[in-house]
Amino acid sequence: MSKTKTARAGDIYETARENPYVQRLMEDEELRDSLKDAFESAKSAYGRATGNGKGTVKAVTSDKKVQKDLRKAAESLQEASESIRSKPKRRKGGIGRLLLIAIIGGAIALAVSEGARKAVLDALFGAEEEFEYTSTTSINGS
Repeated sequence: MSKTKTARAGDIYETARENPYVQRLMEDEELRDSLKDAFESAKSAYGRATGNGKGTVKAVTSDKKVQKDLRKAAESLQEASESIRSKPKRRKGGIGRLLLIAIIGGAIALAVSEGARKAVLDALFGAEEEFEYTSTTSINGS
């Protein structure tokens, strides 16, 4: 009997792993947060509606906190359903972020290294020429 239970549990595990919704739930933190918020809000609303001594219907219709918790649970479930229906979000900014890091690194290198600064200035404006100044006038004044 335990052999069949183990095999059945393995089959259920494999089926769940192949399910795209389960995979999405495992990968998407925002989806998990929305579902967690919905569960906590619904649990809070249920506890407040059933534990206050009033009737459940009266608590739902008159208690503002119960209504707020139910509204929050509904909004979280709506966010989760929209998230699970949409395509997974790709990380953006891979090339742009790399370019930004390269520019910042280059600026730091130029600020720190005099040799790098000189090489960049020589490449941009040409090599610096050294001049020897000789006066054409004489000191004697003749």
